[in-house]
Amino acid sequence: MKILFASDIHGSAIYCRKLLCAYEESKADRLVLLGDILYHGPRNDLPEGYSPKDVIALLNAKKEEVYAVRGNCEAEVDQMVLEFPVMADYMVITDERVTFFATHGHLFHKENLPPLKKGDAFIYGHTHVLHAEKKEGLYFLNPGSVSLPKEGNPPTYAIYEDGWFGIFDFNGNQIIEIELLS
Repeated sequence: MKILFASDIHGSAIYCRKLLCAYEESKADRLVLLGDILYHGPRNDLPEGYSPKDVIALLNAKKEEVYAVRGNCEAEVDQMVLEFPVMADYMVITDERVTFFATHGHLFHKENLPPLKKGDAFIYGHTHVLHAEKKEGLYFLNPGSVSLPKEGNPPTYAIYEDGWFGIFDFNGNQIIEIELLS
């Protein structure tokens, strides 16, 4: 299974379009959104191309291919306009190589981990900082932010396929890669 992971669109139609182009070009089976889809949040500036209504239309057109979790900026009103579930705090995705615990990162995070076993991958957004490491038998993965990256990072997303995980910018440059071995 090939999965494209992305987080923190924050209502940017410009970056949502870039994300969907990357998704199409990757030929991934699923698009997994790690929260903060429509609203920019009170601590963030408006992202370039801020247009939540356009983001709604773009993502609803792909509703059969999208899995999503709730970020700290999601509310019931977001679920009223999005045609795919967005209110779960986490999801578990498995293939023959790895189990992903996917969440936004505001409830479960490195200091408050869910129950995980060695070889599992904890994938989250929220920090807007890309990250990939293996520590104490667990994988900690963050695809960064689609529209509001921090710490000098570019806007990014990640792809997982057959034990391989890579983080990319929207110019197709691979920034980080890690092999996930169970």
